[in-house]
Amino acid sequence: MSRQVFLYDPPDRFVAGTVGLPGRRTFFLQASAGGRTTSVALEKAQVEALAERIDELLDEVVRRSGGSAPVPAVAPSEVEDTGPLESPVEEEFRVGTMALAWDGEGERMVVEAQAMVELEPEDEEDLAEAEERLLQDDENGPPMLRVRISGAMARSFAKRAMEVVNAGRPPCPLCSLPLDPEGHVCPRQNGYRRSL
Repeated sequence: MSRQVFLYDPPDRFVAGTVGLPGRRTFFLQASAGGRTTSVALEKAQVEALAERIDELLDEVVRRSGGSAPVPAVAPSEVEDTGPLESPVEEEFRVGTMALAWDGEGERMVVEAQAMVELEPEDEEDLAEAEERLLQDDENGPPMLRVRISGAMARSFAKRAMEVVNAGRPPCPLCSLPLDPEGHVCPRQNGYRRSL
């Protein structure tokens, strides 16, 4: 079976968002253009890492170009996207591996998210080799979302993604673990329940 690639070059919209209540949220990347929408699920930590890496890569592009790259220092308000995910949110796959690149010729950020795959027991011995094999553009590889966006859209994506990550449960002032609406068992309170 040949690889399924969901390509958006460029998307009308590319955002991170969630479905569900804090503490039970499912995180998604969602790209849409021309009446089609692709949603892929991932972990909160993956969203946070992606946003941080996008900002770092954009900063590096600006630094190397001496400030001549078409990359804004902050997310421009005209491309800011605060809307909810497009409904219905139908998960195409769960993300396992992500990759980022800057296409200097096209002046675009390339974001790739590949489906999670199960490694065979013999593959677990050499994870580096297995990961390298997954990142190859194999026609029989796992499904992949590939998005090409401008520097401004990438800054906007990163800003929104960090806002989504930080919009979860508030931290306990004593132990910094997330508080549920009904509280949590706080290690700093010797196991006594701490509530909001």
